[in-house]
Formats: sequence, structure tokens, C-alpha cells
Amino acid sequence: MADPREQSLFEAPPMGEQERMVEAILFATAEPMTVVELVRRMPHGCDPAEALARLRKRYEGRGVNVTRVGDAWAIRTAPDLGFLMQKETVETRKLSRAAIETLAIIAYHQPVTRAEIEEIRGVSVSRGTIDQLIEMDWIGLGRRKMTPGRPVTFVVTQGFLDHFGLESARDLPGLKELRAAGLLDNRPPPGMAVLGQAGGDEVAEDVGQAELFGE
Repeated sequence: MADPREQSLFEAPPMGEQERMVEAILFATAEPMTVVELVRRMPHGCDPAEALARLRKRYEGRGVNVTRVGDAWAIRTAPDLGFLMQKETVETRKLSRAAIETLAIIAYHQPVTRAEIEEIRGVSVSRGTIDQLIEMDWIGLGRRKMTPGRPVTFVVTQGFLDHFGLESARDLPGLKELRAAGLLDNRPPPGMAVLGQAGGDEVAEDVGQAELFGE
């Protein structure tokens, strides 16, 4: 039988203290943190998943929220207060129309190959466009397709989700939301391609997606 004194050496801190630890880590870390990464940082026996759930509830309705970004977590400004941060935002790079369209196609069709992107856009995709989106950490390589040549696919990254305040790619707006936000007219511009389905709505490329992604 194990010595109780030996067991006590490995007792986890109280849940309230674990919440404080998770709060401190998320506050001090610029990048979202996964539960696995939190486990590595916290004392033995801690349950960061439970601490996150409690912390998220405690921050509900506050100026900042504990937000899920893909499979990671971060402390972010409440969405309805984002306008207060506009003066603090510095735009370091403006995307070209080609990059915006490529990003939109990847977001709504992932995992998608370069050939598929070109088929949807109707024009070739330059290596520079793909490289720029990869350097910005907005897209990355997905699994290879089980087709001749095993082409690589592209997917949006956690950095993309974090930048646009999305929990997952499933949260991307559909056609109805784009129109409600004034990003699309009822009559699509000539040559606009339909990108597919998102949340039951068709999603349009061209002008609507360009404005959605900040051109």
C-alpha cells in the first residue's frame, strides 16, 4: 500500500488555482494553446480541460472571452467590442485580388488541390500567391489526395481562424449572411463563380469574398 505522504507530493492544486494558471498562460501567450500544451506547462495531475471550461464560463459577458480556435484556446476581445481596437490595428500587408480569391476558395473547399483552385477561379494560380498565404500562416498543406500523382491539398490554418475570430471553418458565413452584411447584391456580378455550400447556403466568390477578406 502506497504511503499517503508520497501520494500527497503529487496532488494537483485546487481547481481554483488551476483556473488561475490557465488564465495566466493564455493571457501571456500570443498564440492559442491546446489542452496538450497546457498539460505540459501545468503541475502534475492538473486538469486544464476542466479549468478551461470553468474559466470560459467565468469570462462570459466580459470584455474579453476565453475563445476556442480550432483545437486550441486563447483570450480574445469580445466580438461586439472589436470596434474599440480598430485604432490599434496596423495593416502590414494588403492581399491581391488573386490571393483573396484563392484564400476564399481554400476556406470553403478545403482540402483542395492547386488544380481544383485553378478550375474554380478559371485562371492559373501563381506560386507567389500560394507562398504569400503560407508565409502569413493563413493556409497550410493538408493531406495528399488519393488520385493519380497524389497531389497535395491546401487548408486554412489555426492562424486564419484566429485572425477572423472563427472557432472552425464551419463558422464561415453563407450567402445569406454575406448579403445581410451588404457584401453581396441580389444579382451576382457577371462571371461570379459559385464556390459551394457552407451551412446550407451557397457561397459566392469574386466581389463578395474579396470584401469579406478585407480587400
